[in-house]
Amino acid sequence: MATEIQPIFETARLRLRPCTERDLDGLHAAVGDPEAMRYWDGPLYADRDETARLLRWLMKPNLYSHVGWAVAGREDDACRGFVNYHHRESRDRRLEVGYILAPRYWRQGLMTEAMIPFLKHCFETLKTHRAEAYIDPGNLASCRLIEGLGFKRESGVIRDRWRIDDSYRSAVLYARLDTD
Repeated sequence: MATEIQPIFETARLRLRPCTERDLDGLHAAVGDPEAMRYWDGPLYADRDETARLLRWLMKPNLYSHVGWAVAGREDDACRGFVNYHHRESRDRRLEVGYILAPRYWRQGLMTEAMIPFLKHCFETLKTHRAEAYIDPGNLASCRLIEGLGFKRESGVIRDRWRIDDSYRSAVLYARLDTD
């Protein structure tokens, strides 16, 4: 059910909508897959119970901190992954974006298709001035995706940006301004 905080966006092939309990299997196909999580900023969701905890968090959007949308097929409404913003700082009009798809949906242009209305919402409705994306420098597909959406790389490697289990992962910072 769409809300003012979380409107529904439709594209030619997708529907971005609030997450529901029926999204567990589709979400787990993304966050429970080692290849999909290879560059993620957190550990693999090893089982459905862990994914269910993430889903419960996604189902409790907070306009001032985080909101996530299920990326679902327009025809079947099945969850293929999600997009979200988090670390929103309304005073500075800044937020971070994140996204993931289950591997079976990779290389079809779906995430670009999902990100266009999502970013439009961030910039136009939320009045965001600066959207940021932290990406593992080895994730070349994600770097190409975000660059194709108008983000510019602003940093060298930020060493040990994320702690994942007992190791660290580095990132690079990309950003896009509302004036870009």
